[in-house]
Amino acid sequence: MVNVVSRSVLAVAVLGSVVGEVAAQTRYLDEVVVTGTRSERTVLDTPVRTEVVTSEEIERTHARDLREALANVAGLQLKKIHGKSGYEVWLQGLEANQTLVLVDGKPLNATTGSSVDVSQLSILEIDRIEIVKGAVSAQYGSSGMGGVINVITRPITPGWRARLGADAGSYGSDNPSDERFQPSRHTGTASAETGNEIWGIRVAAEVRHTDGIDPEPESWTRPGNEIDRRDVHGRLQWTPNEAHRLTLEGQTFTESSEARFMSTGQRHGKDEDVDRWRVSLSGDHDLTGRLEGSWFAVHEDLTDDTNKYTAAAHYDDRDADMSLSQLSGELGTWLGSSQRLQGGVDIRRDTLSQVKDGTPEVDGEREGYELWTQHTWMPSDVVEIVTGIRGQNDSDFGNHVAPKINARFDFGDGTGLDSYVRAGVGAGYRVPNLKERFYLFDHSQLGYVVKGNPDVEAEESVSYQLGLGTHYEKRLWVEGNAFFNDIDDLIATEYAGMDNGVSVYRYGNVNEARTWGLETTAGWEISEGWRMTAGYTWLQTEDRATGLDLNRRPQHQANLALDGQTGVDGLSWLVRVRGQGSEYVDAALDMKTPGYTTADLKLNYLPSDWLTLYGGVDNITDVQRDFDNADEDFRPVGGRYVYLGFSMSFDGM
Repeated sequence: MVNVVSRSVLAVAVLGSVVGEVAAQTRYLDEVVVTGTRSERTVLDTPVRTEVVTSEEIERTHARDLREALANVAGLQLKKIHGKSGYEVWLQGLEANQTLVLVDGKPLNATTGSSVDVSQLSILEIDRIEIVKGAVSAQYGSSGMGGVINVITRPITPGWRARLGADAGSYGSDNPSDERFQPSRHTGTASAETGNEIWGIRVAAEVRHTDGIDPEPESWTRPGNEIDRRDVHGRLQWTPNEAHRLTLEGQTFTESSEARFMSTGQRHGKDEDVDRWRVSLSGDHDLTGRLEGSWFAVHEDLTDDTNKYTAAAHYDDRDADMSLSQLSGELGTWLGSSQRLQGGVDIRRDTLSQVKDGTPEVDGEREGYELWTQHTWMPSDVVEIVTGIRGQNDSDFGNHVAPKINARFDFGDGTGLDSYVRAGVGAGYRVPNLKERFYLFDHSQLGYVVKGNPDVEAEESVSYQLGLGTHYEKRLWVEGNAFFNDIDDLIATEYAGMDNGVSVYRYGNVNEARTWGLETTAGWEISEGWRMTAGYTWLQTEDRATGLDLNRRPQHQANLALDGQTGVDGLSWLVRVRGQGSEYVDAALDMKTPGYTTADLKLNYLPSDWLTLYGGVDNITDVQRDFDNADEDFRPVGGRYVYLGFSMSFDGM
């Protein structure tokens, strides 16, 4: 198997996954983050709890997209989007619609106006990923009730560099070709950049393809879709002096997928094409030495065209067009040596139009602006208090104000063993997206449709976070974080009756809910190249209208990561283990999907400074859902996956 995949990798004409040289090890607690407070703080010192997926972790685990990069974050759930090829993120028991996904603080269009598909986002330029859970940060408004995923990209530095690589692998007996040793998935990336102290330019491109996943190739049904993704990024950076920087960025992304399924004993298929075009201009400025400012303007157009068919005819030809435009700016200044004041404004416009079989179905838009301010006070070396408030005006939902407060207290024993307490309370508020108000999700051939509701109201929440942590010389650490999210006017789908034999569901404010639990993490950086981390999350939920648990939220999740060296110079290994307990598919019927545990093994070999060879086995335990019981089993679609790859890095000054 290994030899066959290796030869296939070298023969692949596409470019490869950017892994690059393994970065020099940085202690995790010293990683610098910005998402929680929009000011540079380390993971250890920030008063708003922030978790980080580092560039080293992304490279060493061979992540090909944002979904794979987030796979090992404790307590984070990656859910397959119903009826789609991709995945969405849930945080602390709150759904993807309530989780805000950003790139350098800039919003993204959600596919079909719903949640962001994180499998569409490549790792071409990612430096790190920052995760803030709960509605405790004043900088983020509607859609951030559950938390924020902020992808931070790399700036262009002086000199030149280029990256090139490829990887390929096989799902074995699940290959749709029924050829066990034939690569069924491959990825290719390339990037080049050059710059000096004033100018910088970068171009990066990626191609990803999968034949899909099919344990019974002789049948029509294919559980895992065939997908082609192409991504091109460009960045132009101008730094006229140390006080100012302007950045112009552009992206084009395309995705084509094909699904096959059975309904009423008949073969059905669905072709879907997604096109994303995005451009942004941003600036960072040091205005007086104490007054700092930044701003950005972003515009994105996204089209999602689907066409369903049978052997006899094509039907349900639906074209959806979405756009977002946002202009944001902020200022910050120090008031003496212990206080900092920040404030900003966001102005945004969203549109959604949809046509089915030539007939217009949806034509909606939303406009609004948001103002926020934040005050940071450090009355002593061991206490920091951050207060903030965010006001929002929406064209359809009027005004709303959401206050936040976070605090941190440090204490130690003077022997290298230091501890801290973090606490935060924040009000959350989310205006219904255009999908929930207008979109029609038509699966009548499968017996149901989901309709938007223009009368749905906004959601509100209060999020409480309380954490205690301790560390020894930043090499050994333990942290626990208790959370409680109280949600009013929760938006969900409710059964609305039958129409010509088809079940009709409709969005509405049907209930109130609570989620609460405990997240724990621990780590030990034993020595250079040797590290162990672990996490466990206990989650409880309640639909307050019925007293039942909320669906699709596992009570238990656990993660284990081990990194080590071998006796061969330049060869390292890592293991990632993920487990979760059972979760309700339908709490009212006491219907649950099974729990499971998966494990990945990865190898990295650096025979020279410019070449990295890597490989691995994902899902060694070969855990896979029962496709004959797909409505009640949400374990992984893909089984064991074996792959090999390489990357080449060329740097110069």
